[in-house]
Amino acid sequence: MAQNEEYKGYSEIALQKLKEFNALVWSDVEITTDKGLYKGKILPRSETADKLHVVIKLSSGYNIGLAAEFISNIKVLGRKEAHYKIPEKEFPYDPKRPNVKLLGTGGTIASRLDYRTGAVIPAFSPGELYGSVPELADICNLETEKLYGVFSENMGPEQWAGTAKAIGKEIEKGVHGIVIGHGTDTMHHTAAALSFMVQNSPVPIVMVGSQRSSDRPSSDAALNLMHSVKTAAESDIAEVLVCMFGPTSDEYGLLHRGTRVRKMHSSYRSTFRTIGDIPVAMVSRKKITPLRKDYMKRRYDKDVIINTAFEEKVSIVYYYPNMKPDIIDSLIDNDYRGIVIAGTGLGHVNKPLYPALKRAKEKNIAVYMTVQTLWGYVQMYVYDTGRDMMELGVVPTANMLPEVAYVKLGWALGQTDNLDEVKKIMLTPIAGEITEREPSNGYLILQGGVPEVEEFISRYRK
Repeated sequence: MAQNEEYKGYSEIALQKLKEFNALVWSDVEITTDKGLYKGKILPRSETADKLHVVIKLSSGYNIGLAAEFISNIKVLGRKEAHYKIPEKEFPYDPKRPNVKLLGTGGTIASRLDYRTGAVIPAFSPGELYGSVPELADICNLETEKLYGVFSENMGPEQWAGTAKAIGKEIEKGVHGIVIGHGTDTMHHTAAALSFMVQNSPVPIVMVGSQRSSDRPSSDAALNLMHSVKTAAESDIAEVLVCMFGPTSDEYGLLHRGTRVRKMHSSYRSTFRTIGDIPVAMVSRKKITPLRKDYMKRRYDKDVIINTAFEEKVSIVYYYPNMKPDIIDSLIDNDYRGIVIAGTGLGHVNKPLYPALKRAKEKNIAVYMTVQTLWGYVQMYVYDTGRDMMELGVVPTANMLPEVAYVKLGWALGQTDNLDEVKKIMLTPIAGEITEREPSNGYLILQGGVPEVEEFISRYRK
């Protein structure tokens, strides 16, 4: 075996320490350090990682790095090379169960580790999901198709359109429900795009991902898959939904409307929240509990509207104090056709931007205002600044979320060049992206340290 294979990714002091005790990668070891004794399996290192640590996987499933300079002894207990691959099994067919199609785009809902870089990379092939989560067979007949194999930051209009067309084909075949595996970082963008590109669906379209990859003990992948597949197979909610953890524990998932959902935490499993409204339903392995009644109901026809026209020359601009007009000017000079601004407060920007906004109006560029507070409505009639901007052609978008407004503006400009028609499309709710009011109990932040919140939490955490 070549030396670089025996010590995959290790170099300098970490490599010297492994060689000193003849401890190869994949060895089961007991490592003595100045902090104590650690038992686990030596893992390969990323080629781009530091040279100072030896990484082992503990029996708990978690990985830790031990500083090589403080390792005094490594006792090798045995060695068996590990191969990280999602198992595959043929999914059993039961004619009594509903048929669900899972369309894969990538992300960590089905993934494996690449120990060359230490990264989690997408992996999706027929049977992998059943091999990982056999409980799916108790819910439905599941077919899988890999549309894309990319991280969510690489999803865009081309992939949105391709996914929408694939959904249309599955509905035409008579499928009972559709699940879309997707990376979480831009899932809310894709959910919004599909909400406009796929209208009048007769079946549930459920987007799902995982915050933690399937190799980790705390992964949410399996439960999210079970919840999303159950929703697609059994729910009567025929809309584009995002299905992810409700609380941080493994209690239930929430079904969020595709145009009112947003990723709100970089690492929490319960990262997705409905903004300015309430979720459509709760889902557990046993039941689906609607939280509202005003959703589109499942039908048993095959009628659906697929409209994937999209103008890519649209941008979203997050306003900040002292923003210079050259940012808007550069979009104008590069022939952008639409601009969404996430403004402060009720929808404001500074006065130095006004000449650029006037120029955008003269160039027939559609400019729309949202609020970066996320909760609340654009109210440009309250102050002179807001009224001045409307005179410059900036159109308020009520309580549409900034990312949703960006996606909808691209879709609207894909339908027509007439800005009056674009405005009509933008301000006419299609999939719940604009609501008449926010729920009285919807805006709630459990801010850590606040006495009444700590008292509330203490009732449940003894």
